[in-house]
Amino acid sequence: MRAVLRDASHDDIPAMVRLDEAAFPLDPWSPSMLAGEVKSQHTRYVVVEDAATGEILAAAGVMALQGGGEADVQTIAVDERLRRGGWATRMLAELFAWAEGRGAKQVFLEVRENGEAARALYSGLGFEEIGRRPKYYPREGVDAIVMRGQLPAVRVSAETRVAAGSRREPLVLGIESSCDETGVGIVRGRELLANEVASSMDEHAIFGGVVPEIAARAHADAIVPTIAAALETAGVTLDELDAIAVTQGPGLAGALMVGTAAAKALHVATGIPLYAVNHLVGHVAADVLRDDVGQLELPAVALLVSGGHTSLLHVRDLVDDVELLGETIDDAAGEAFDKVARLLRLPYPGGPEIDKAAAGGDPRAIRFPRGLTKPKDLEKHRYDFSFSGLKTAVARWVEAREDAGEPVPVADVAASFREAVADVLTAKAVAACTELGVPRLVLGGGVAANARVRELAEERCAEAGIELRIPPLRLCTDNGAMIAAVGAMLFAAGNAPAPLDFAADSTLPVATPLGVQVGSAMRDSAGGGIA
Repeated sequence: MRAVLRDASHDDIPAMVRLDEAAFPLDPWSPSMLAGEVKSQHTRYVVVEDAATGEILAAAGVMALQGGGEADVQTIAVDERLRRGGWATRMLAELFAWAEGRGAKQVFLEVRENGEAARALYSGLGFEEIGRRPKYYPREGVDAIVMRGQLPAVRVSAETRVAAGSRREPLVLGIESSCDETGVGIVRGRELLANEVASSMDEHAIFGGVVPEIAARAHADAIVPTIAAALETAGVTLDELDAIAVTQGPGLAGALMVGTAAAKALHVATGIPLYAVNHLVGHVAADVLRDDVGQLELPAVALLVSGGHTSLLHVRDLVDDVELLGETIDDAAGEAFDKVARLLRLPYPGGPEIDKAAAGGDPRAIRFPRGLTKPKDLEKHRYDFSFSGLKTAVARWVEAREDAGEPVPVADVAASFREAVADVLTAKAVAACTELGVPRLVLGGGVAANARVRELAEERCAEAGIELRIPPLRLCTDNGAMIAAVGAMLFAAGNAPAPLDFAADSTLPVATPLGVQVGSAMRDSAGGGIA
């Protein structure tokens, strides 16, 4: 969303009244009162408008008689979608400059006694509290605090804040809980400040795989201390955050609900804007947090491989243009690793154990099938994956050896299985880059830690002249920092936050990384409200 500030007109009155009613329901301005204010030669009113839809999202006004030496802020109201975006300060800077041009040396306003955020803003701009009007808001039974600012000082202060805000990178906390790891990360723009992860892997190991109910309960236990640890590591407080981001999906429904509930609770308690993020888009965004190479250029193809996902994405813009090229039609690659490890009597999780066992084996010992690579399959499933048949082939091969009373060469089976998986993954990823004319490939997800997958990806990308980007392992596996990175991009781009009623979605499509925003407004006094 791109917002613009302009002078208010008579046509804006209905929208301004709706803003005022939503923000201040007990004592709103009437249409006739606002119409008179906007029309007066002694006032100036401005609005902030969504450039795409024309919707009015904020309004403010000031009165200053020509040569009178004083000005009064009449009202200021900001919809929640623009909270913490600096729009209240931008409107004030514009109005202060106009009042100063009419000879005003001082500017006055009234603010509700319980409007702590507004009082803090005005004090920060240089206003001082000079009096109190008891029960000025009778329907609320709230006093008004009278504040006074000196011109040009408060105008310069507001303009300085606006300029600083346009340069400052957003500080965002991200929450990830789509599977068995509770991740909370904090970023400032593309700078990683904290990346705390609490894993429940050990609790699932005895079952040989992730148990959704156990994962959800583990998230519930870990979410609060993990948030606290991330804030401590980053050296920031909740009040300093510009936004909160959370994984909406895809993932395990119960696990996602814990993360989204925690994020919503923080949003309700603090008023900090909340963004809903697609888990898969987060894995791509992990690459922007690297400090060992240059920034990720787009477009790019992303190969995301984990216990729950195997996907190929065409990424033109991380905020609003991510296309799903293909995905697994049955088992994810990581899931196949776990199941084959179980067949070979290796511990959970299977990925690292298969990797260890394969190190001493011959990848050419057994020619296991490569799913969806035959010409007839490629016609319909050019970029899709299938590992169910491969898993079955391994099971039958192992069973045949055991039935014959022969020892199972675990190292050779592991190496041959791993080779089949790596072959299909990298071949389809490189083909996508070549056929789409995209010169870079991003590899993400827990399976990106697999030695042969990385090695073969490097070989094939080098042969094809494709830049291969693999984030550090701590950013490849599920983490909150990657979710925070997407949130920072959404916030910086001016995208609207998510609605409070958005739901966790275990099958969330990758088409969009965010939800649609909440439509409520907030207002404080001076006749109105700010965010």
